[in-house]
Amino acid sequence: MWSLLRPAVSMVALCTVVLGLGYPLGITAVARAVVPDRAGGSLVVVDGVVVGARDIGQSFVGDTWLHGRPSVTADQPYNALSSAGSNLGPAHPALRERVAAAVQAERGTATIAAIAVPIDLVTTSASGLDPHITPAGAAFQIERIATARGLSRLQVEDAVARASEGRWLGIFGEPRVSVLAVNLALAQLSSTTRATPMVQ
Repeated sequence: MWSLLRPAVSMVALCTVVLGLGYPLGITAVARAVVPDRAGGSLVVVDGVVVGARDIGQSFVGDTWLHGRPSVTADQPYNALSSAGSNLGPAHPALRERVAAAVQAERGTATIAAIAVPIDLVTTSASGLDPHITPAGAAFQIERIATARGLSRLQVEDAVARASEGRWLGIFGEPRVSVLAVNLALAQLSSTTRATPMVQ
């Protein structure tokens, strides 16, 4: 009996050591040597305080902030310990109701109520942790932010432009805007006129 089980037990033990320990530790070591910043979580530090991460989205609430893509991770939005989408199909009533409510909420913040709401502002991603939105999603919010902060539209547009990224190598991916980078720029702009705490 043991002669039959021994190869299986040995293989499980070997795979556990090699794939469960060796491979992750090896990849981590290589990542720390090649891209230490990203291997450490791509944390963004301002005045010695970690304010976010470039590769993981976070929640910003209120008219003064650029809002990211909605997140439905368990327990709370943008929960990196529970990265997942809702898994609701496009015809599911709960999904349709949620999107319809999100569209109404976004239209309520627009200067023109009939304007089309960019889809990334009302639908979630598979990860629930998107740190970026589309240029259209950012442009849709510029007027609201400028009005709420008492800034000119050009100031907010400049903050969005500086936080924008194009396709990698000009062909891979899609143009995008870093929500955290825009909000850090907005906080810096407003700090010259009034104290505006970042709501997360």
